Amino acid sequence: MIQFLLNQELRSEHALDPNLTVLNYLREHVGKPGTKEGCASGDCGACTVVVGELQTDDSGREHIRYRSLNSCLTFVSSLHGKQLISVEDLKHKGELHSVQKAMVECHGSQCGFCTPGFVMSLFALQKNSDAPDQAKAHEALAGNLCRCTGYRPILAAAEQSCCAKPADQFDAREAETIARLKAIAPTDIGELNSGDKRCLVPLTVADLADLYDAYPQARLLAGGTDLALEVTQFHRTLPVMIYVGNVAEMKRIETFYDRIEIGAATALSDCYEALNAEYPDFGELLHRFASLQIRNQGTLGGNIGNASPIGDSPPLLIALGAQIVLCKGETRRTLNLEDYFIDYRVTARQESEFIEKIIVPRASAEQLFRAYKVSKRLDDDISAVCAAFNLRVENGVIADARVAFGGMAAIPKRAAHCEAVLQGAPFNNAVIERACAALAEDFTPLSDFRASKEYRLLSAQNLLRKYFIELQTPHIETRVTAYV
Repeated sequence: MIQFLLNQELRSEHALDPNLTVLNYLREHVGKPGTKEGCASGDCGACTVVVGELQTDDSGREHIRYRSLNSCLTFVSSLHGKQLISVEDLKHKGELHSVQKAMVECHGSQCGFCTPGFVMSLFALQKNSDAPDQAKAHEALAGNLCRCTGYRPILAAAEQSCCAKPADQFDAREAETIARLKAIAPTDIGELNSGDKRCLVPLTVADLADLYDAYPQARLLAGGTDLALEVTQFHRTLPVMIYVGNVAEMKRIETFYDRIEIGAATALSDCYEALNAEYPDFGELLHRFASLQIRNQGTLGGNIGNASPIGDSPPLLIALGAQIVLCKGETRRTLNLEDYFIDYRVTARQESEFIEKIIVPRASAEQLFRAYKVSKRLDDDISAVCAAFNLRVENGVIADARVAFGGMAAIPKRAAHCEAVLQGAPFNNAVIERACAALAEDFTPLSDFRASKEYRLLSAQNLLRKYFIELQTPHIETRVTAYV
């Protein structure tokens, strides 16, 4: 059984199909059709809902953290122990919520189909920000598409509702909601079971290891932003899933003198502060990683584990010399991330083995790390090319070189020939040009709807040139640039 709050209503579910998304649960099972299906792939934001989770801050104060999610990519099993809020829950005692009023008064709705998603994103923004600036408003709304192109009044609604936010019923009931969430906090392995399909929800790494050993055919569910597409887009059935999002040990971020250890189930939005503090370019790229809804849900371990050649984080992590800890039963092994990827969607992971955490070396003053993403649009888009450069230069000579790319091969990988040219050479334009030529020996990219092979190779070479120019003239630096 799993338990969660539907606004303030306790829901206990056992026999639901584990392949059921929160979107379809709301629309078909509880009669709340305000949440819309626009794309069923997490691209349009029409299905945005907000999930509340009990959190304890550094001072020990308990509070509820509200996050926007794409309900079309969220399986119901991931709600275990949480609060689900849909657009129907905002109106209170016959009065519209302040974000709804702002959308009306600022004329932010045209055809209205996308409006519930915008309202929920604004609600999450209001809850999480005090007087957000325009950049925060853009970030909160970047995952919501308006086909009627009504963004200006929607941004006006964001300013009106979030910069002088009034208290609402959720504030008034916070203590009550905290008490109810504590009462349903999971204490044992949860399960959804429809007979022929099941999803298991462990709470510890040990339980996860035991379950995965017992069900090696199970699919691991973290954020689900990739896995859910198999159900919503390809109409496949997932007979057994194991949801790892309630394993607290795998959601920790720990900083040591020489490294940062990030649990594999840590949401990308939770990774931002630690990674940005060490590597600002990593932080900049995370701002451009899909949408806020996806970053609130997708995990760093999942972005690695799905072994996509166009995942944004692996090239950066490889260039930084990151490692992963793989767990199987009581056995653990540490692997350089670059050795994890073998071929297209093929990895070094063994049966019943899972990524427990990612180890990222801390930055040093000698490192010259930069990252760049080329995509057709700035927000909510997948890379055509993602590049990461990490050089150490001593007295004008390149003492160490790590160069990695995504989108250039069947796997994210280092550019060995390019690195060989750079290693031990002077850090000057002539060497950079030879290294650019060597990239043609490292990669034979494919052409697809995102970019031609010629464009990819030229972009990779130009990004290396850009890296060199920016380091020589840092005042013109423009990190993580999109080429449109």
